[in-house]
Amino acid sequence: MKKLIPVYVRLPLIFFIVFGAMEYFIDSGDRPAFIKYPMVSVFLFVFLFLLIAIEITVSAIDSITYSLLTDEQKAKLEIDSNLSLKERAWYKNLMQKLTKTEPMETEGTLLLNHDYDGIKELDNNLPPWWIYLFYITIIFAVVYMARYELFGGDDQEMELKKEMAQAKIDVDEYLKTAPDLMDEKTVTLLTDAADIAAGKEIFTTNCAACHRADGGGQIGPNLTDDHWILGGGIKEIFHTVTNGGRDGKGMIAWKGTLKPKEIQKVSSYILSLKGSNPKDPKEPEGDIWIGKDAPKTDAAVVATQTDTTQVKK
Repeated sequence: MKKLIPVYVRLPLIFFIVFGAMEYFIDSGDRPAFIKYPMVSVFLFVFLFLLIAIEITVSAIDSITYSLLTDEQKAKLEIDSNLSLKERAWYKNLMQKLTKTEPMETEGTLLLNHDYDGIKELDNNLPPWWIYLFYITIIFAVVYMARYELFGGDDQEMELKKEMAQAKIDVDEYLKTAPDLMDEKTVTLLTDAADIAAGKEIFTTNCAACHRADGGGQIGPNLTDDHWILGGGIKEIFHTVTNGGRDGKGMIAWKGTLKPKEIQKVSSYILSLKGSNPKDPKEPEGDIWIGKDAPKTDAAVVATQTDTTQVKK
């Protein structure tokens, strides 16, 4: 093997095989593993050092062993080392086991009584590799037929459908807990004090200029009453903050500035302002909001009907 693959090829080949395996199996994101994890670089350096040390050691052992040989042994070793691959004993033994061919000297015993224009036929046995492969195909055919025909195994189309269905379930489950992929369909109302406080800070920084710090409304509408222009549920407010208000007259879309999780927090804080009764609130705008799950009382229905003079936006 050492004669077949020189050391200047063998060393880089082994090193880059190990290097490629580590890059493949170590999850390092968009950066190479040996850059993201310094210990990988240390390991590769030590591994390369050991490879070189092993090659030097083996070469030294070979040199010492060769110097201890007699002249006759050295001559025999020189002859063996100059043999081609097909002339080597191990190669001949391997091919004999795979093919079971008869030597040229004994082919006369295999002749059949068939002679076609001087072409004679030999009764050679089939090569063992061919026979074993044939047996494997028979076993595979039996297992395949039993699996898919007798026991109703899933074919490729059914496997694809199941995998697609499972992938959809996995994506939906991931979207429920992935803050940066949240939308108005998956957003939920936050009630934790820390989340509301964070929402208040976002509101004060970005929204107070138009809605006042207390939410009573200035340029923008009053956020503390029951009237809403584009809906007053957590999903509707999240959608409005994300995509903006009415074209030409509503607020800007904040999706380019705030992350979905931040929009969720500020939307939850806005809902917490309901009924806070700030000083000098702006006149109501829009319609009285009644959520889909809220009970529709007579008073709410009357209030909705009497609010038809408000501009629907």
